[in-house]
This record gives sequence, structure tokens and C-alpha cells, in this order.
Amino acid sequence: MQMRPEIQIKSILKSMTDVVLPAIDPENQLAQEQAKLCIGLLSLMASQLPLQFRFDCDELARLLALAGKLSEHFPAATPGLQMAVDNGRDVIGRARAEPDEVVSAVRLLRSVTSTAITQAYDTDAADVIANVQQVALDSCKQQNLRDRALLLRQGWEADPDSLPAIETLLAPIDGS
Repeated sequence: MQMRPEIQIKSILKSMTDVVLPAIDPENQLAQEQAKLCIGLLSLMASQLPLQFRFDCDELARLLALAGKLSEHFPAATPGLQMAVDNGRDVIGRARAEPDEVVSAVRLLRSVTSTAITQAYDTDAADVIANVQQVALDSCKQQNLRDRALLLRQGWEADPDSLPAIETLLAPIDGS
């Protein structure tokens, strides 16, 4: 069970290349062609995935520049233009970090919080240990629920209807 799309795509590519494609009857040209098409498309997706966020941000910046020039040369442009520009500026202002920076920050915090929990257990202070244990367990419970909801479509859950939709479990990005 993998959460990161880049790992999922690599796993699918390996399976398609090493297992599925060789198992397809070589005489079935259509099936061979479609399998190769799937492999090619997955390879393309794997190469584009790391750039998609930057691509979208670049497009947003370019459209903001276009809208600014339109407003200069055609001040009577639709009133919705300024509202869209304001929204776009707000969004791009909040999209300053690259996705890999977010993942790196997550990994660093995982490491440091694990160390802090271990250090709390080394204090031999029962109240500290009890409080830290409860905080850690509560956090793990929430993370586990999010992980399971995110991976729901992989089909591993015995009772998929018991899980909330992942969208309901994700906090808005507001810095808190």
C-alpha cells in the first residue's frame, strides 16, 4: 500500500513491463499495442508529475500578467476580471513552497517528533509520559484515518463505507 503517486506509478510500470506485457499473447497485436500504450502513458505521467505543480503556478502567473495588461489597455473589461485577478494573486501568494519542500518539512517533523517522544519516555516522569503518550496516540489515530481514507480506492478496506471521504479530513491550507 503506497501513498506517494511517484512510487505507485513506478510500481505499476514495473508490473506492466515485467509481468503483464510478457504474459500477453504476442499474436494479439491490439493487446500488445494497448499495454505498450499504457506503459508509455505511465512513463509520461511519471516524468510530468514532479513538474505539474510548478507548471500550474507558472500558468497562473502568466495569466495574471495577461489580465494585468488587458486591464491596462481595456479598463472597461468585465468586472469579473479584477475579482479573478485578486483571487489568482491570493492563490499564487499562498503557493510559495514547492511540493518537495512540503514533503521534506513533513519528514523532518516526523523525525524530530519521534525523537522528542523517545526523550519524553527517558524522563521517567509518569505524568509527562502519560501526556506525551496520549498526544502521540491521538495524532497517530488521526493520521491512520487520513492514510486509510486516502488509499480507500486501492480496495484494501474490509468496510469502506465506515471511512469518511478524504476531502472531509484535510484541513484548509492556512498555516495552522
